[in-house]
Amino acid sequence: MANKHILIVPGDGIGQEVTAVGKLVLDKIAEKFDHHFTYDTALIGHAAIEATGNPLPDESLEKMQQSDAVLFGAVGHPKYDNDPSAKVRPEQGLLKMRKELGLYANLRPIKLFDELLSASSIKPEILKGADILFFRELTGDIYFGEKGRTNNGDTAFDHAVYSRFEVERIGRKAFEAARTRRKKLCSVDKANVLETSRLWREEIQKLALEYPDVEVEHQFVDSTAMMLIKDPTRFDVVVTANLFGDILTDEASQIAGSMGMLASASIGDGTGVYEPIHGSAHDITGKGVANPLASILSVALLLDISFGMKTESELVISAVDKVLKQGFRTRDIADANTATANVLGTAAMGDAVLKFI
Repeated sequence: MANKHILIVPGDGIGQEVTAVGKLVLDKIAEKFDHHFTYDTALIGHAAIEATGNPLPDESLEKMQQSDAVLFGAVGHPKYDNDPSAKVRPEQGLLKMRKELGLYANLRPIKLFDELLSASSIKPEILKGADILFFRELTGDIYFGEKGRTNNGDTAFDHAVYSRFEVERIGRKAFEAARTRRKKLCSVDKANVLETSRLWREEIQKLALEYPDVEVEHQFVDSTAMMLIKDPTRFDVVVTANLFGDILTDEASQIAGSMGMLASASIGDGTGVYEPIHGSAHDITGKGVANPLASILSVALLLDISFGMKTESELVISAVDKVLKQGFRTRDIADANTATANVLGTAAMGDAVLKFI
């Protein structure tokens, strides 16, 4: 029996809906394995701005720091997308959370369930067997470098900055993970153009000497973007910088059939944050049609990485697999062969997974 305290941070849009399902899965696991999970909630993003004027209130950050893990939803709202001049934005809360919690490693498993081969726009024979684990550096790069305007506001700049220390710590986590998988690591950069990428490549090459059992290749980001679609099964563990990782993992979501299937873990040396990668999706908010499987699979990552509950984690993944094998789908992963009765809403899909747990 384990006692754990979990902070639920729904955030904005469909984050509210999918984290509610994720919590039900945690409750079911606690009941089945005799664990004791306690919960609290906190505000972030647009919801926090509306309530407090701050995208990450101090109270929310304190709750995060005091929890054993955070189950996170999404941040974002169309009003800010349409107003680039807004000084306070939901995404500022997300970036501050990552920085303050030291969440320097973002893990995104891109694993294709066989039942969803037809849900992707990529040919099934290209996709079959794809299983990639991305390590995206999360607290450096152009997102956190100095930025501003000059020339009376007519010229803008964003500085991309990396230190050896930042590259070394994310690289080491990626190498360690590769050792537990197929022992292949692809480091992605743009070393033919960018000085930060040249430092990145130097540091990964240095680390490789400590892991002679791991096969290492270096790829430029543009080449990697092409190879992900042409031959996704060639990749095992991929490690890359913040901006490149942001773009490549969204591209790789199509390997899994839908962004609604992709979980992620943001970890450092303290509290880990677990979230679907799909964003707030305000176009479907409140309609009860959002795919909760990415949030459920994020729960599986939480159980495994933060709590060391491998058996519990595998049971959650197995339950998702069985639901898909039964032919149940949310609308984003349904195709012409899906029976209308098998197209489920958010709550019904969650209930189906709970039954198999």
